[in-house]
Amino acid sequence: MRHGVSGRKLSRPTGQRMLMYRTMITDLLRHERIRTTEAKAKEIRGMAEKIITLGKKGTLHHRRQALGFVTDEDVVRKVFDDLAQRYASRPGGYTRVVKMEPRKGDGAAMALLELVT
Repeated sequence: MRHGVSGRKLSRPTGQRMLMYRTMITDLLRHERIRTTEAKAKEIRGMAEKIITLGKKGTLHHRRQALGFVTDEDVVRKVFDDLAQRYASRPGGYTRVVKMEPRKGDGAAMALLELVT
């Protein structure tokens, strides 16, 4: 039974699912907007906000923690230099999920995950 176990499995083994989350968050932070399924968007929203919060803290330890999760050093540099300054006065809620029309092929609920300006 899954009593009290949070998170979605998304029909993937744990390793594949975690790597998918890491690449999606890297792409979100690089392009500041991605189009994906609603379930994936809701799942990675909190993880992306944690990376931005690490950037706001700004210490070497937090930079290394972000480098352990984000797959590109340039994106980590962007988070710590640009995004940390942009969201310095904001206590949270750096991302927004906007629902879109269903995908044509299989009717999956699609969403636009973007960083708030």
